[in-house]
Amino acid sequence: MQVKETKLKGCFIIEPSIFGDERGYFFETFNKEKFKELTGKEIEFVQDNEAFSNRGVLRGLHFQKGEFAQAKLVRVVKGKVLDVVVDIRPNSKTYGEVFSCILSSENKKQLFVPRGFAHGYSVLEDHTVFVYKCDNFYQPKSEGGIIYNDEKLNINWMLSEKEIAISEKDKVLKTFNELEI
Repeated sequence: MQVKETKLKGCFIIEPSIFGDERGYFFETFNKEKFKELTGKEIEFVQDNEAFSNRGVLRGLHFQKGEFAQAKLVRVVKGKVLDVVVDIRPNSKTYGEVFSCILSSENKKQLFVPRGFAHGYSVLEDHTVFVYKCDNFYQPKSEGGIIYNDEKLNINWMLSEKEIAISEKDKVLKTFNELEI
């Protein structure tokens, strides 16, 4: 397993060691001891989630506030997404900066999204299955978000505006400058 910190402190790309032969492949998706050794972070995941979507679906940018903030370990089981994180930690040197990467069933990369980040993804292939672990339980009253087409963030979601399918809830999220953390 290789772990590389992104330009956003505490946010890591994880590339698993894949063992394959004529029968298929095997890889470890998470190992608490190795994760701590390679990132310096001790984490206890309490919830796993899965989402199915077709090309054009955009989910995000979401986060949980306060005591219900969540760190996530995200990956794609089938298909391909552009995964996007935004540092929303007010005292961070990279506050307001964006990082994005392709996660797919082919590259098997994972992204560790620490607490204090907004997260979202655009689906680039039909029949995509996206899974993620959270270190805290979801609490509706603590959720927040940033509108996907925020002018300050200027995120290229790798989809045309006509292709984007977004929830009604996500269409009315606030801009980055309106954040209440």
